[in-house]
Amino acid sequence: MKVLSRTQMLIALLLATTAAQAAGKAKPPDFGPNVEVFSPATPAAEIQAQIDKVYAVQQHNQFGSERNAFLFLPGEYKVDVPIGFYTEVLGLGATPDATHITGNVRSEAAGRNDNATTTFWKAIGGLSVTPAGGEMLWAVSQAVSFRRMHIRGDIVLNQNKGWASGGWMSDSVIDGRVNSGTQQQWISRNSEWGSWTGHNWNMVFVGVPQAPAGEWPDPPFTGIEKTPVIREKPFITIDAKGNYGVRVPDLAKKSAGATWHAGATAGKTIPLAKFYIAKPGDSAAIINAQLAKGMHLLLTPGIYELSSPIEVTRPNTIVMGLGFATLKPVHGTAAMKVADVDGVTVEGLLFDAAETESPVLLEAGPEGSKARHSGNPTLLADVFFRVGGAGIGRAKVSLAINSNDVLVDHTWIWRADHGTGVGWENNTAANGMVVAGNDVTAYGLFVEHYQEFQVLWKGNGGRTYFYQSEIPYDPPTQAKFTSAPNVNGWASYKVAKNVTSHEAFGLGVYSVFRHPDVRLTRAIEVPSTPGVRFHHMITVALGNLGAIDNVINNTGGATQMKPRVTPTVTSYP
Repeated sequence: MKVLSRTQMLIALLLATTAAQAAGKAKPPDFGPNVEVFSPATPAAEIQAQIDKVYAVQQHNQFGSERNAFLFLPGEYKVDVPIGFYTEVLGLGATPDATHITGNVRSEAAGRNDNATTTFWKAIGGLSVTPAGGEMLWAVSQAVSFRRMHIRGDIVLNQNKGWASGGWMSDSVIDGRVNSGTQQQWISRNSEWGSWTGHNWNMVFVGVPQAPAGEWPDPPFTGIEKTPVIREKPFITIDAKGNYGVRVPDLAKKSAGATWHAGATAGKTIPLAKFYIAKPGDSAAIINAQLAKGMHLLLTPGIYELSSPIEVTRPNTIVMGLGFATLKPVHGTAAMKVADVDGVTVEGLLFDAAETESPVLLEAGPEGSKARHSGNPTLLADVFFRVGGAGIGRAKVSLAINSNDVLVDHTWIWRADHGTGVGWENNTAANGMVVAGNDVTAYGLFVEHYQEFQVLWKGNGGRTYFYQSEIPYDPPTQAKFTSAPNVNGWASYKVAKNVTSHEAFGLGVYSVFRHPDVRLTRAIEVPSTPGVRFHHMITVALGNLGAIDNVINNTGGATQMKPRVTPTVTSYP
């Protein structure tokens, strides 16, 4: 692991002290009532009281309407930070070491018996943490962002060996040990640690210098030495003069490890004054007028009920959400449309379908997009989708990618299997993600419970690094879950027949059928051509009903519960 030198640590401390002094005197922007900005000058008891007040609401608030963000200015803090649903915690320094918390920063399992499999929708970033007792608890599942973190100790990814179904880590350094424990699957990108212990079904390491040793399938590790292409997610910062800005990292190719060892992540800073800071209640018309003027967009925490789409039409526009800002298209439109232009970023948002069916929730490029963007691609980072759960929701497609060269950096695309408004005829949704663009790359692709193909990939040159999918629990009969003659169900991951080049690494597809006599013929369906290559695949049955009959095409064999059989395929073809 790359360790910071004494000189680097002293420089970071000096910069943090200077920034903290300036920031403490600066008046923060108006982020609205759901954002708290803390300074080292704020009494610790006052900070703790506010954190505890929010956690009392958010700890078990899985489908609630509250949204929150805590922003810590650079400096030293001694507080405990439990993080509940729809809560984002961020440090605002140029590096994580600029904002240091000593205390019990944690994510606890949301379910009974330490079960974290429904611990969703929370985020942390830009902090250095010295954990109480030496080990940070981070019991999480899908839609939990962990970025630009420095843990001065160990981290455990489950709670008391209760189940967990995560997860994501990027641009982070763990000085000690990462213990994945009962995590079913995990992806780490551009991160570093002293050691790693644990595995279950599918663990993927991309651009991780200290990836654990071992070969698929035992242990189930997939290691990619270099991250082929990525632009890290933009983040809010404050400089030594107390000026707020958004740091936009440079595009990086063939990278490994964290970006911030030598100081600020390479890139440019856009003054926050160039962002329109939206509040819940702002209409799409108001937001679009600001975007048309050339403003970037920051959506503060809350639920935005939209009667028409947010239209992102200018190149290099940054659209960022705080505290799981939620976009809900209430009149059967898309929530957001992005033009086929260079360099757009959409990050930190939850797209939530409404009762009137939308054709798509987020569209990256209109149908028929042709322009190339390899030198300045669109980035979709920490974008999450939900159809049902908080109420009846309907959307034919959640995420449609028509532009070329798009980067997807962590997404959970979810048709709800529990909550309100859930049922085969209620929260209807055909596909999670449909890709028509060429050379689209996805890191950390989680897609679950859609009624047809979870992922339908129609463009050439696609690449996926980590895929996790549960197929729908609730097909009532096989007749309602049949995609073609003699084909039971829809494959979770479908590459269209016209595709001649595609590659994917580390894929897990699971079934939990709730009705008898329902099966899936294959988890992954692809054209048999040398340019379409898949590596390290597993299928798992999590219930006694039904089965997945093959892993990929007609290869791999069937899942089985008694005795337990979890088929794996190392490579295809």
